Amino acid sequence: MNIGLIAHDAKKTLMQNFCIAYRGILSKHSLYATGTTGRLIEEVTNLSIHKYLAGPLGGMQQLGAQIEQNGIDALIFFRDPLTPKSNEPNVNDVVRLCDTYNIPMATNIATAELIIHALDRGDLDWREMYK
Repeated sequence: MNIGLIAHDAKKTLMQNFCIAYRGILSKHSLYATGTTGRLIEEVTNLSIHKYLAGPLGGMQQLGAQIEQNGIDALIFFRDPLTPKSNEPNVNDVVRLCDTYNIPMATNIATAELIIHALDRGDLDWREMYK
């Protein structure tokens, strides 16, 4: 499955720790991330990640386009809801696209763990029907 990974600056360490903890499961899937997030994850996990541009420089739009093309099966997006972002419309676009195209999305550690365990059990194999 194709897994998207995005983290706002205040959540990048959390994303690194999450990917370290679930490296075994993530290594079985294709990973896509915005530029800085992808680089930081690679540095600590040695996972292979397809990196787009940095989020504010177009990476969010690139990932959004992949969602529209049915190229992402699940998205883990650790948002920082307390700090306004200059690219906030892009954030809302990704959330809207996941809702539109039925892409499971986690925006916090609790739902991310649910999605990662569901991936491991095969609970998201229904996504193959959409391809």
